[in-house]
Amino acid sequence: MTGFEAFLLGLIQGLTEFLPVSSSGHLELGSHFLNINEPDNLKFTLTVHAATVLSTIIVFRKDLFRLVSGGLKFSNNEETGYIGRLLFSVIPIAIVGLFFKKQVQELFTDNLLLVGGSLLITASLLAFAHYRKTDQKGTITYRKSFVIGLAQALAVIPGISRSGATIATGLLLGIDRKDVARFSFLMVLIPILGAFILDIFSQQPQGSENIGLSTLVIGFAAAFLSGLFACKLMIRLVTRGNLIYFSLYCLIIALIAIFAG
Repeated sequence: MTGFEAFLLGLIQGLTEFLPVSSSGHLELGSHFLNINEPDNLKFTLTVHAATVLSTIIVFRKDLFRLVSGGLKFSNNEETGYIGRLLFSVIPIAIVGLFFKKQVQELFTDNLLLVGGSLLITASLLAFAHYRKTDQKGTITYRKSFVIGLAQALAVIPGISRSGATIATGLLLGIDRKDVARFSFLMVLIPILGAFILDIFSQQPQGSENIGLSTLVIGFAAAFLSGLFACKLMIRLVTRGNLIYFSLYCLIIALIAIFAG
């Protein structure tokens, strides 16, 4: 892998991890049109995912500090309740990751028709959420957190955006815009960190000798900086209700993928 390929893949990973346009779908399209093979290399994959996790932690450092401080009090307070709802939301994706990992991996086979169809679902979800007429003033309950978790589990399909599906679902459930954006980005930390740890302890990084330290640094920097930018941008866009532009974008990319497929 060249430094430019690492930069490009890191940039795609960072931007599309937070923007509601599907990082998996774009990586599938990138590997097809640019003839850049998405790295199966464990070391590079872990590196760019660690970068996006770090960007999330930095953006929500105050919220995370408050949650950790409140949780360490071991009392029935607002922070422990929020942590409980975050844990409840990851049950669906944990089931998928533990019992259907092989089936999910088989979806990533350069199937542009699947990517295009899934992007159409993402576009529809964003459009429905944008045109919802009722005010979003509801709170995040355990039931709603589980439904949002189901949307996150559905987003393992390439082309369905994780952030788009979870935020749109939260808005359709009537949750406050800013609250659902924060919950969406915080809830992804748990499965990403879980997958990160499982990959480290359950696999051997075979074939990683061809990726040098400088290439990893380039990929990490591109994913981290673009993720930092995209995470902050997405919070502002959700608060202002500008999801319709991403719906139109996903529609265009979906049509390109379908015709190419």
